[in-house]
Amino acid sequence: MSFQELSFESFTQQDSIKAWIYTPIRKPRGIVQLVHGFGEHSRRYLHMILKLNEAGFVVAADDHVGHGKTASDSGNWSDWGDKGYMTMAEDEHTLRNIVQEKYPHLPYFMFGHSMGSMIARGYAANYGEGIDGLVLCGTSGIFPKAGEMVPVLKKLIEEGKGDEINPDLLGEFLGWMTERIENPSSPNDWIAGDPDVVADHANDPFNNFTSPPNIRSLYYFAMMMETIVGTQWAEKVPESVPVYNIAGDQDPVGLYGEGVNAVSNWLEETGHQVKTKIYSGYRHEIHNYRDIRDEVEDGIIEFLNSIINK
Repeated sequence: MSFQELSFESFTQQDSIKAWIYTPIRKPRGIVQLVHGFGEHSRRYLHMILKLNEAGFVVAADDHVGHGKTASDSGNWSDWGDKGYMTMAEDEHTLRNIVQEKYPHLPYFMFGHSMGSMIARGYAANYGEGIDGLVLCGTSGIFPKAGEMVPVLKKLIEEGKGDEINPDLLGEFLGWMTERIENPSSPNDWIAGDPDVVADHANDPFNNFTSPPNIRSLYYFAMMMETIVGTQWAEKVPESVPVYNIAGDQDPVGLYGEGVNAVSNWLEETGHQVKTKIYSGYRHEIHNYRDIRDEVEDGIIEFLNSIINK
């Protein structure tokens, strides 16, 4: 494996996005663009990236505005700009153009986890042409609280408070997610049942749950989730894009499987080819559980290969 680190101007026009292209030793068979989740960064997927490289896939990944090395280098952990809820999807589009210019004839796939899956869903609805397959991991149907928070956040922005940081508002979004966990040891136990994975997440200096997005950015976050629900979203995704939808049945983000299946149902109702796999007994980060991560990754590679080998 070799990799190239690069930077490009964000859609925000105020941040420089840090990105990486990981190239396999063997002749590449396809491209996977990896879209990470809320409060984390793309190098938390190195195990998956290595597996994809070994299977012959070029992997492109960046750290979103306000996240990871992008935020570490700029010092901006809270402001996602003022360009709207498509900001991160637009940055992913820039990265797609960069990697496809380097590898113009390879099949192109997108993988998104958690918030990354929501970004990928919005992306597919707007830039879906030419996507050969979409993998959604730890996604959500109708995200609790998002709808009721949109008018609250909009009002605060209209009052001139968009740049303010209010941890209580983030708590309203995420604070409920340990409700079904008996005696949680931390607010982040919803991430995984493996305490080492939770500790690794908490100790990673490129992760960030301590400095939440400002009010304007939270509004974009909520708006993004509101625009990717129902058949009205799914019908905007080209029918030619097959989808592999995976999650744990103990994941509150996917409403313990209910929200995950809702997304698959919306896609099926609009004529899409969808495969859904729910891992019983597992929480949010199914790709980081040490006992099943190889199985999860093998399932993704099998899905990609099934499309390439058609």
